[in-house]
Amino acid sequence: MKDFESSKILVFGGAGFIGSNFIRHILSEEHPEKLVNFDKLTYSGNPDNLREITSDPAYEFMRDDIADYRAVEATIKKYKPQYIINFAAETHVDRSIHVGARDFIRTNTEGVFNVLEAIKNIGGVKKFVQVSTDEVYGSLDLNSKRKFKEGDELKPNSPYAASKASGDLWCRAYYSTWNTPVVVTRCANNFGAYQYPEKLIPFFILRMLTGQKLPLYGTGENIRDWIHVLDHCQALKLCLLSGRPGDIYNIGAGNEKTNIEMAKMILAHFNKDESHIEFVTDRPGHDLRYGINTDKIRTELGWEPGYNFNIGFSQTIRWYIDNRSWVEKIYNKTDDINAHIKNLNKDKYKN
Repeated sequence: MKDFESSKILVFGGAGFIGSNFIRHILSEEHPEKLVNFDKLTYSGNPDNLREITSDPAYEFMRDDIADYRAVEATIKKYKPQYIINFAAETHVDRSIHVGARDFIRTNTEGVFNVLEAIKNIGGVKKFVQVSTDEVYGSLDLNSKRKFKEGDELKPNSPYAASKASGDLWCRAYYSTWNTPVVVTRCANNFGAYQYPEKLIPFFILRMLTGQKLPLYGTGENIRDWIHVLDHCQALKLCLLSGRPGDIYNIGAGNEKTNIEMAKMILAHFNKDESHIEFVTDRPGHDLRYGINTDKIRTELGWEPGYNFNIGFSQTIRWYIDNRSWVEKIYNKTDDINAHIKNLNKDKYKN
């Protein structure tokens, strides 16, 4: 018997990068009675991310907004899910700085409040997992060996991180006040298939495919911890099933890389030299380093990452090259991309 067999699962934000990978992961490994994907389909929410599973009788899609309390409440009342997980979020730090933070507050803060409030009022939910980020902890020194632990103080430095930290605190308040069965996860930077190309890895890959340089903020020495999205999904499944309500779990694979290292790795895959790097003015509030301690989830839930970083990284690059139709719909640069892929010397491509 599968862990979620005969269960109903409600996924908020399941058409995005991590959410769509999670839905495919659950439907391929489990046999839920129903899995409902509630997504507004903003610019980064893509129905094509789940095209191959739309015929699954257990799957149902609802287009609506997590910032609309009535819609959230009505959905929970209708489907009576035992498990809820929330991926719905505005996630791009640059957009929170240069475009504005209002949408981040609506989705990342008010949206979380709406789910918590509906769970409190309706009842019947065994577990709610709020998917957060390591960015809520703030920044570490570049030369430090310290890693953030779950009990560390929150010191967000961007509007995005502040909106996510606020959602985390609402979770804490609802557990402490009403014993709402909520678990918060804080994950490192994800990579893998179906990631919207505003994030570093797919952005750089598609810059290569269209013959453009790779822009790096400042000196490119900022450090991020990277995890394959399917390792993240496995960790989230364990948190949804066995995570202790009221607790926080850090999720990361210990793959700390500078941004310039990542750029050079992508250049190497395309047989390009460092003249294709372009340094640009650093963004405001740019955190120096993220690093998280994951002892808790490994010890308590038995989770371990399964992907080798280099293999997963190469597979990710190959996915973007092989899935041109997905890329073209987003970038609308069909001729440009096709020309560069056609001319790519596949014999020299490093798998």
